[in-house]
Amino acid sequence: MTANCPVRPLAMAVVVLLGVCASAQAADKAPSDKELIASALRAAPPGVAKDATVVVADAQGKMRTLREGKNGFTCMPDNPTTPGPDPMCMDKNALEWASAWMAHKPPPAGKIGLMYMLEGGTDASNTDPYATQPTASNHWIKTGAHVMVVGADASFYDTYPKSADPDTSAPYVMWAGTPYQHLMAPIK
Repeated sequence: MTANCPVRPLAMAVVVLLGVCASAQAADKAPSDKELIASALRAAPPGVAKDATVVVADAQGKMRTLREGKNGFTCMPDNPTTPGPDPMCMDKNALEWASAWMAHKPPPAGKIGLMYMLEGGTDASNTDPYATQPTASNHWIKTGAHVMVVGADASFYDTYPKSADPDTSAPYVMWAGTPYQHLMAPIK
């Protein structure tokens, strides 16, 4: 993958926020590309996964394409260093949204994106888009299998709960009141 690939900023965001990219492991324990692809494809429904691009990042965030896709979705495998399964698959607009988040820039207007995390989720702050670990004030939560809607107008999010300590078994807004608020919709 070239250095100017649009997925690269997303990878950095995912490393910091969700820990979705595969971490460097001891050489004798590193998963094979086939295993990484299988993990990544479990993030989305089969109809999406079958034609998605699959990428993986090393510990420094350098991206490597494991499989080229043709449907505009990009999937990343589980990060074995985080609790629970957390592979992720997202459309082009979600890639742009995540890139804006990572750059601390406003998300693109009028571009609603979709992310799948059907294998589960990771622990994250529900209030701080840049938190990397729990604190007494950042409302750390555990997410399960879900989809995320990003980039919608604020009025869309106003129709869902925005509690700092949400019921994660029902749809809720994560990072409410920030430019990066998004809908978390549980699947299971």
